[in-house]
Amino acid sequence: MARGGAQASADERARTLEQLLAAKEIAISCGAGGVGKTTAAAALGAMAATHLGGRVLVLTVDPARRLANALGLEQFGNVETRVPPEEFAEAGVEPRGELYAAMLDTKASWDDLVRRHAPDAKTRDAILANPLYANITGKFVQSHDYIAMERLYELHTAGTYDLIVVDTPPTRNAIDFLEAPDRMADFFSSRLLRWLTAPAKSRLVNMASKPFYRVADSILGTQFLEDIAQFFLLFQTMAPGFVQRAESVARTLSDKRTTFLVVSTLESAPVREAEFFMGELDQRGLHLGALVLNKVLPSYLRRTVTTPVARRLCSDAATIAPQVADGIGTPDDVARVLHEVGESFLNYQVVATRESEQQAELARTPEVVASVPYFDQDIADLPGLLRLGEQIWR
Repeated sequence: MARGGAQASADERARTLEQLLAAKEIAISCGAGGVGKTTAAAALGAMAATHLGGRVLVLTVDPARRLANALGLEQFGNVETRVPPEEFAEAGVEPRGELYAAMLDTKASWDDLVRRHAPDAKTRDAILANPLYANITGKFVQSHDYIAMERLYELHTAGTYDLIVVDTPPTRNAIDFLEAPDRMADFFSSRLLRWLTAPAKSRLVNMASKPFYRVADSILGTQFLEDIAQFFLLFQTMAPGFVQRAESVARTLSDKRTTFLVVSTLESAPVREAEFFMGELDQRGLHLGALVLNKVLPSYLRRTVTTPVARRLCSDAATIAPQVADGIGTPDDVARVLHEVGESFLNYQVVATRESEQQAELARTPEVVASVPYFDQDIADLPGLLRLGEQIWR
């Protein structure tokens, strides 16, 4: 498989999602909101556990809890939870492997990170006990995005799972997700951090003559500014570990064992988002493994032999109606229904043809393009996920 964004040769390219995921250890699902990205990630995780075997984890960094419902779990969080084998048995499936799910807990993950990178127990306890810690780590430098990448890296390097399928936030936020490691590394070498970690007293004395800081001191108090300085001074002790891990995370994203799956519908706005994200992946040299198109109209709508049938329903509805009206309604009512059916079919045929052209255009870049048809019911359980998965797996 080609590394990064380089195009694979014809004989190296995967032809199905099964082939693609069999050769990967991380698959990151991205897409606009409302296109079925979470459902697709869960379905692929379920299919991988069923057919590829091993231990498969579906990890969501999207704050919404849709994944729990889709996998039939009442609740789950930072600790990976196994989908009970009974769920597969009730779906009539005997999986070759095991399926787990987890959702990022930002606070718990930051606490773990501090414990891992703090130079000693005293510094660790001082950071965790600092009154600014919870607020700052909740908002500082897109902490949710960075900690998501850190958690993914931790899970991957632990080697517990053969495949990790990551469900990301909607596309534009997923770009933050990709940039988070570099931003964290940049922060630790920035002038802002050097200012924050300068000795509190000397900074306040040197800036006492500046109106802004005199106002800040009068509103926030000298102790508050000193607390901020003390917090970041403690935090800076972890800088080498953070920078090293951020670089490792970035390398993991571009590794040949990592691939990205872009999920979209063929509506105009999601298609633009999909094109935008595929372009971003290419610029960053990251591997675009698959494009999954959701809610695609059935192929029979594009069959030209059906067009005359629909046109005849429109033009000859009044003639056909008496032949089928017996017992179901008046000829006039039946004629109106037949005309509407024919007209609707022709309209759908136009949309289906346009979708086919869009799909052909989008299919130039990814190795695999998979289509998910419309389903009669919402997918909210494991059997539904497996039905969806069967549509796109091979």
